[in-house]
Amino acid sequence: MKHIILIALIFFNISLYAQESVEETKPKIGLVLSGGGAKGFAHIGVLKVIDSLGIKVDQVAGTSMGAIIGSLYASGYTGKQLDSIFRTLNFDDVISDNLPREAKTFYERDNAEKYAVSLPFDKFKLKLPSAISRGQNVYNLLTYLTLHVSEVDDFQKLPIPFFCIATDVETGKEVILDKGNLAKAITASGAFPSLFQPVEIDGQLLIDGGVVNNYPIDELRAKGMDIIIGVDVQDGLATRDELTSAPDILLQINNYRTINDMKSKVKKTDVYIKPDIKDFTVISFSEGSQIVENGEYAASQKIDELLALAKTNQKSVQYKAVKSPDSILINSVNFDGNKRYTRSYVLGKLRLKQNSKVSYEDFNSGVNNLVATNNFDAFQYKFKKSKDSDGYDLDATLKESKATTFLKLGLHYDDLYKSAALVNITKKRFLFDNDVASFDFILGDNVRYNFEYFIDKGFYWSIGLRSRFNQFQKGISAQLLLDDAEQDLTGINKLDVELQDQTNQFYLQTLFRKDFAFSVGAEHKRLRIKSETIIDDFQSDDDEVIFENTDYLSLFGGLKLDTYSNKYFPKKGFYFNGDFHLYLHASNFNKEFSEFSIAKADIGYAFSFSDKFAVNLLSQGGFKIGDDSTKTLDFALGGYGNNFINNFISFYGYENIALTGNSFVKGTITLDYELFKKHHIIAAANYANIEDGLFESGGWISKVDYSGYALGYSVETFLGPLEAKYTWSPENNKSIWVFNIGFWF
Repeated sequence: MKHIILIALIFFNISLYAQESVEETKPKIGLVLSGGGAKGFAHIGVLKVIDSLGIKVDQVAGTSMGAIIGSLYASGYTGKQLDSIFRTLNFDDVISDNLPREAKTFYERDNAEKYAVSLPFDKFKLKLPSAISRGQNVYNLLTYLTLHVSEVDDFQKLPIPFFCIATDVETGKEVILDKGNLAKAITASGAFPSLFQPVEIDGQLLIDGGVVNNYPIDELRAKGMDIIIGVDVQDGLATRDELTSAPDILLQINNYRTINDMKSKVKKTDVYIKPDIKDFTVISFSEGSQIVENGEYAASQKIDELLALAKTNQKSVQYKAVKSPDSILINSVNFDGNKRYTRSYVLGKLRLKQNSKVSYEDFNSGVNNLVATNNFDAFQYKFKKSKDSDGYDLDATLKESKATTFLKLGLHYDDLYKSAALVNITKKRFLFDNDVASFDFILGDNVRYNFEYFIDKGFYWSIGLRSRFNQFQKGISAQLLLDDAEQDLTGINKLDVELQDQTNQFYLQTLFRKDFAFSVGAEHKRLRIKSETIIDDFQSDDDEVIFENTDYLSLFGGLKLDTYSNKYFPKKGFYFNGDFHLYLHASNFNKEFSEFSIAKADIGYAFSFSDKFAVNLLSQGGFKIGDDSTKTLDFALGGYGNNFINNFISFYGYENIALTGNSFVKGTITLDYELFKKHHIIAAANYANIEDGLFESGGWISKVDYSGYALGYSVETFLGPLEAKYTWSPENNKSIWVFNIGFWF
């Protein structure tokens, strides 16, 4: 019996030794993924084939987009999962740092929706930004996708060991990143020069690794890899017919070194996969599905070589599908780099409390809130699993913006103000850390200005000063200037006038939430209206008749709620803007003045039936209380526009300031079909009643006196909307074309 047991033990040990020997002799397989921007989606297609064959990859190396996709694969995602993730992303928003409108304060919204260009301005010298995008949205996304391995500081300890390549922008030397913050490392490796700003890691300022090594096969071989699968999505050299622009030529120059290096690197690659990506560019993100398919096809062409690898190196462990969490418990929050802005300020913007659970969506919204202040060039963070409890500790580094002065520019054309060019100087931290001063000077057919100073205290009472000057020349309804008897006497129903309005306000504002504000203040308004039309019994100056030359003093209050997803083309959200003015005093020109009030409100609701089709419903109304002798501040409907002064209201089908009265009600329905990205077909209908004492008669709801319709085409551009609309009203049987170019200001 003892002999049988001894023989069995000998055979067992021999078997175990043989098994270990086989494991040791299995070839180690490395995977190298090149950079290539959107063309790197082809890597996903290759990974799907590798997974389907059960090939076990022992080490992953990548550069730029190859680093991003390679790191996610190394952290446990499958090729199929990556395909699903990348198909759902809006890369325009991710790359360009587009922030949701609700993340911005009212002031920041005005900036984003008024100026086409914003440039840092210091010591009378313009400074171009270091990049188009800060890369914050990319960093947020990668941090979220790698949260499940956030405690891993050594990339060799990931489910699949990994490293990536970056470039030291100061020395031009290659930097291998294999430790630290994974999301930060791959953000640096993909920081394409001029598109994304450099990333600082351990005192080094890093940019895209493709500048020095876009295919790190030698570094991967040095990790002890026996067989290397390489996926190359780099450009070939373009022909003279394809070199049609300066960027094409610059890219060609950059490709000389890369392509020359690849001559030797291809020979070092055991299984070389070159997807067909010649019809795509580094920014072809909208064609990601086709690029993935091209990657799958290219891998299938190497199926015999891959099958041979699968037989010698089959996966022994199947990784569980990675699922990013919906919420996260944050036990402690640690900040570094905030010098001007207090910890409470940063926490307030992030809407974070220690030892509390927050949905990742809300956390990301808080990051957007902080970034939208434009007080920080970067906000980089990492979640670390807490040692003594469940959840995470948040460690964040802030880089405060050094730029405080900006030159901003805009262009505009509309039918009321005509052509206009906007030059703005904005100074942040003008007197205090949390204030901003802004001056708009508007050149063109009607010179205007707008000055604003605002001390932002968020949910406490903020303080504001505002001064604005507007002027235009236009034929307007005589009802705004003449009473019924004067119109009957003169027979004039339309006057060509020159209107000038200067309004100065001091106000206090508090926020109930970021998009819900209440304000109170005092206002001085100087209103001057004159015409060359001669009318008896009116004050005149040579050949001009002066209808209005009055200084008004008033108190006002306002309530504003704005959750629209887009100011000009909302697809969802609610809008309310209520205003009440109590006019207390007028200068001697208005001799018949008596105290009166004006109240008005706009209520809007936008919703979508699909990604393409949206509806916006808008109701507006207003009325005067008290003395009615001052007609020039009455309501006036007509024309098309935004940001109208006083009580002028847009109304399709009629000329500007065509319908007047001391009270009105109006409803508008707008149908917006986005034919293709940023191109909109607009159909709209509006209906209104307007007259003196409209609500007193009770007839305001029984019938509609005025209606108008519009059909147009709008394009979203960096200048703002470009719009052409055909409008028509059945009451006057008249059609009017309206045009708008650029943001309204």
